[in-house]
Amino acid sequence: MSFDRLETDRLVLRRWTDADRPAFHAMNSDPAVMATLGPVMRRSESDAFMNRITEAFELQGYGLWCVEADGEPIGFTGYMKPWFRDGVEIGWRIMSHAWGRGYAPEAARACLDLGFRPRDDGGIGFDEVITFTARSNDKSIRVMEKLGFTRDPDGDFDHPGVAEGNPLRPHVLYRMTATEWSTR
Repeated sequence: MSFDRLETDRLVLRRWTDADRPAFHAMNSDPAVMATLGPVMRRSESDAFMNRITEAFELQGYGLWCVEADGEPIGFTGYMKPWFRDGVEIGWRIMSHAWGRGYAPEAARACLDLGFRPRDDGGIGFDEVITFTARSNDKSIRVMEKLGFTRDPDGDFDHPGVAEGNPLRPHVLYRMTATEWSTR
């Protein structure tokens, strides 16, 4: 089953298209956006990232959806499988001009509704979803807590894709189960 489009009151979550590549790169090359995520991306890196997102949709039916507000791409949210640990991660990235409007939690709620909905009810059927970020990423941590994720201090880790000594290496881990989502 493929989940190509989700909608909220203000947002459309849809698959990325080639026409979105300039906006995707603008977000990934914005120093403000990338300050707690890692180095800004060159166009080739951004395009390769979008290609991986497209491949994820082809393989699993879900991935990182383009978040659109007023007909324009403003970021992404969705699911990915971390290359260095088990589990399904939800993540988000919003263009800096769209910060402070509640778009990340609104989009993530739509993803979590779909993700935790049982397969026989048209959902993906996850039992648990994790999320993590650099310890210094206060904005993302606030979104995690606003959504109802619970910190798992025993799961905190040094991100293997970030160089030793880099202040973005220490990461915090949050978790949520389908039962926790349904009883929030």
